[in-house]
Amino acid sequence: MKIRLRLALLFTALAAAILLAFAAVIYWSARSNREKEFYALLQKEALTKANLVLDAKVDTATLQRIYRNNRQIINEVEVAVYDGNFRLLYHDAVDIDFVKEHPKMLAQIRDEGMVQFYQDGWQVIGLRHEFEGQQYLLTAAAYDQYGYNKLESLLQNMVAVFAIATALIFGAGLYFARRALQPVAAMTEQARRISATNLHLRLPVGRNADELAELAATFNNMLAQLENSFEAQKNFVSNISHELRTPLAAMIAELELAHSRERNTEEYRSVIARTLGDARKMARLTGSLLDLARAEYDPAQITFRPLRIDELLFDARQQVLQAHPDYRIDIGFANEPETEAQIMLNGNEYLLKVALMNLLENGCKFSDNHHCTATLHFTATGIEISVEDKGIGIAPDDLPHIFEPFYRGANSRFAEGNGIGLSLTQKIVRLHKGTIEVFSEPNKGTRFLMIF
Repeated sequence: MKIRLRLALLFTALAAAILLAFAAVIYWSARSNREKEFYALLQKEALTKANLVLDAKVDTATLQRIYRNNRQIINEVEVAVYDGNFRLLYHDAVDIDFVKEHPKMLAQIRDEGMVQFYQDGWQVIGLRHEFEGQQYLLTAAAYDQYGYNKLESLLQNMVAVFAIATALIFGAGLYFARRALQPVAAMTEQARRISATNLHLRLPVGRNADELAELAATFNNMLAQLENSFEAQKNFVSNISHELRTPLAAMIAELELAHSRERNTEEYRSVIARTLGDARKMARLTGSLLDLARAEYDPAQITFRPLRIDELLFDARQQVLQAHPDYRIDIGFANEPETEAQIMLNGNEYLLKVALMNLLENGCKFSDNHHCTATLHFTATGIEISVEDKGIGIAPDDLPHIFEPFYRGANSRFAEGNGIGLSLTQKIVRLHKGTIEVFSEPNKGTRFLMIF
């Protein structure tokens, strides 16, 4: 069932329940009023007949003849008059005698002053009447045909109006639900047109700042992120293919040249050395790409555990020095941790070590003396790791782009690289809910600051 129909049915059911409640109250009120009004009419008829009999001394036969004549046309009230000793003084029709008064009933009327009850659908009233110091008991009974007909007519009208009103409410609910969900239909139609080839399309937001506009804006933001991801993926694949093609082409050219004719041992050794250098470049590149892929994982898929940040830093320094014995890396502490908990960091050992090695290696690589300094600073809110060098620095135009994959700035001519290290480091830091900042001046040096 579509939301439009569901909303229309829900709106109709709610409105119908309210209408039904109002109709029930009106019908109950009309029924109660009919009963009260008819009892009041019976009381007036009983008193009128009693006055005619007791005060006006109208002939009994005349009153009975009037009663019988009226009874053929309307539901005439049957009245009986008794004295205080329960002796019948007057009755409209003894032969009919619908009420069948008995001493117990008359005693109840005398004691209570007035009784009201139903008998086979007829309403009956009994009351005590004082006249010239004497006590009389009166009864009156009749069937309210006119009142019941009015109630039945009211009920029929209410049922008809309820049915018509419910149908109209359903139609109106369907119309307004369609109008209210029209932006959703437009969004759905536009969403059908969006695919991987036209991610630039966006959903219509509309001018109303309502929930649907917020949904469209959120969806558009998601599309923008997807578009950026697709573009980044295409650029990433393009850069990877370029980076891999260059050393492969060099290796193939070297090997084809060596295979083209006989060469001496020294020439073969030179070809092998150059080919081995290109192979090592590819190995470093593929290793960086694997690290980058691992850093892209969902944090839920990566194992985190408490680690000592100082031990990680010393291990990273040792591995960099093993690969580059000519590098010099100093490690210092800006302050001592007050507790062991201050020096602990919840993270992935392998990824954090890769990030630290990248910064240490970059600091030495772009320094003339191949020297950098790493400093640990423990604060009340976390851990700060600073890696600083006195090298060539980074040009101001390159600073906004250094964390982009495969980006190489103007200083790339001073040292080899594949443009992945800093991008990988940033992803690892963000994966650990940290931040990384860079401060640099050309020819004065560079400082990277990681904050966890």
